[in-house]
Amino acid sequence: MIHSRLDAATVPTPVGPLTVLVDADGKVRAAGFTHDHRELSPLIHPELRLPVRAREELGVVTAAVRAYLAGELTALDDLPVRQHSGPWRGRAWSVLRDVKPGDPITYTAFAALAGRPSAVRAAASACARNAVALIVPCHRVLRLDGTLGGYRWGLRVKSWLLDHERQAAGLGVRS
Repeated sequence: MIHSRLDAATVPTPVGPLTVLVDADGKVRAAGFTHDHRELSPLIHPELRLPVRAREELGVVTAAVRAYLAGELTALDDLPVRQHSGPWRGRAWSVLRDVKPGDPITYTAFAALAGRPSAVRAAASACARNAVALIVPCHRVLRLDGTLGGYRWGLRVKSWLLDHERQAAGLGVRS
């Protein structure tokens, strides 16, 4: 089925606006900490890009984001996503969705879980190419020494997300 547009809505968060792009089937194609959906379109694989229509709400999707922000850390787990890539990166993105909130992993552990233990750079690349921030939680991957590493939306956002998840999971804030 060919769809003619994506819908975009922005949800305020403590670290700035989160904009989400959803197709007509309700699958999230992109999400990021920006108020401008035009910043997200280039992150979507060219075969999946469509014109975007701004909306106030995206139903289940915006409700899930708000629930996550309120501390219901599993609220995003069942949101369907649609990204396009090769088989390994697709597997890596799927593995990211299984990383528990409040229990981040290293890039090395992520590579192993994705089936290529020696492919640490490829694991980092999968995080960098993830168009669906927050819902495919690449923020839950850290350097081997436990430091944050990179994050497309900034280390302040990554740090806040990790602290939010630790607090909501009852684990306290890391020092």
